[in-house]
Amino acid sequence: MAETIVAIGTRKGLWLARSSDRQEWSLEGPHFLMSEVASVAFDTRAGRQAVLAGVKSWHWGPTVQVSEDAGRTWSESAERALAFPSDTDTALERVWQLTPDPNDDDVVWAGVEPHALFRSTDRGESFELVRGLWNHPHRPRWEPGFGGGAVHTIVPEPGVPERMLVAMSAGGVYRSADAGETWEPSNPGIRAYFMPDNEYPEFGQCVHKVARGVDGELYAQNHKGVYRSEDGGASWQSIAEGLPTDFGFAILAHPRTPGVVWNVPVQDDGERIPPGTQLQLQRTDDAGRTWRQQANGLPNHSYTCVLRDAAALDDGDPVGIYVGTRNGDVFASADEGESFTRIATQLPDVLAVRAAQVG
Repeated sequence: MAETIVAIGTRKGLWLARSSDRQEWSLEGPHFLMSEVASVAFDTRAGRQAVLAGVKSWHWGPTVQVSEDAGRTWSESAERALAFPSDTDTALERVWQLTPDPNDDDVVWAGVEPHALFRSTDRGESFELVRGLWNHPHRPRWEPGFGGGAVHTIVPEPGVPERMLVAMSAGGVYRSADAGETWEPSNPGIRAYFMPDNEYPEFGQCVHKVARGVDGELYAQNHKGVYRSEDGGASWQSIAEGLPTDFGFAILAHPRTPGVVWNVPVQDDGERIPPGTQLQLQRTDDAGRTWRQQANGLPNHSYTCVLRDAAALDDGDPVGIYVGTRNGDVFASADEGESFTRIATQLPDVLAVRAAQVG
């Protein structure tokens, strides 16, 4: 029987919520109790039911754990102890992002802290540093954001395997047109208000997340700023007008309907609570020209926050939406955000949420 699975990575382990109808949910876990799970990915390519998790043991360090049976059992391999080559004299802090490539069923990308990108050609069994980004002359001047310095966003281009985009805090957006061999900054139009001499620098922007729409348009949530790109990230235009705030972390694009995007607004970088203490999503149906609030079923008088990877979509019809909060709640919507129900509570700080339909 087909089921929807929501993987919930937290500060102290991984939980899995399962449902056959997206109405009634069962919760499994924890896996990896007391280990941080900052990244999760489903790999359903070629009929697989794999789940990958970026796990950081406070004793053994970071690695990638893999389940081949939709999260029921897990295996650990020394080869997956993702590590920098010895000549870099660098230690891995954590795996921030795991992204199966849409153009090659065996390739998985990993974005890590400190700022670097790794590539696996064996479905996550082993990883190799992408030297083209590591050797970029800008790298010594990429600064850590509030949560650390990491490549946290990886956006391959479906159908064009040589093109991809990464984003980092605080370095900005970079694009490659030769499968990662070389990289160019791509931030025209993105404001870096915290730069004292030039608010529109070539790089250094604090991008929080980028999502790709079904027609190839890109949407970016920044540290104060929400943007759309209609030219593959070559330039960006603000779409923040109409939002209650331009600060936030997560942004999601509908997998089938052009122009439908969800933003999870946060009051301000100095407060990091929902606007007006109402946990909410903002939805646009016209690519950011207008926005409307969706909060039915989400708590008011809320002082929590949704982090950059703690929001996700499934590929159901209608699309399901899932958001996890820093106070350990996870909410689900089976009607594209018109209503939400709580499917998990009292978990540790939620860092990553991903959803998939399998079976």
